[in-house]
Amino acid sequence: MSDAPPTRVLYNDACPVCRAEIRHYARHAEREGLPIAFDDLGSDALAGWGVDADAAARRLHVLHEGRVSSGIPAFLVLWARMPRYRWLARVIGAPVIRPLATVVYDRVLAPVLYRRHLRRTGR
Repeated sequence: MSDAPPTRVLYNDACPVCRAEIRHYARHAEREGLPIAFDDLGSDALAGWGVDADAAARRLHVLHEGRVSSGIPAFLVLWARMPRYRWLARVIGAPVIRPLATVVYDRVLAPVLYRRHLRRTGR
């Protein structure tokens, strides 16, 4: 698997918000020739992540240099790999902003998107 991109993103393509955001990043990465791959949690690729589908549906996951990050840390890894978004990684990763962004993502955004996911899937 030496041809695998050094950065992989695991996301929920069944979530309209997640799908729109990740497709935006994927188009940008493709246009710029960035070595980033995007795996839908509904695909066979999930098996290689060591994360179950429910955990993957709860938050974004990024694999970089053999390490899996999730939530805001995952976004920071992804944005840092994309020149157009490095400024965002620096701002959100700032010591004062990162804890606030983490709370907002973990306690508001991710749970809302996950509850919508459960409604869509009938659970």
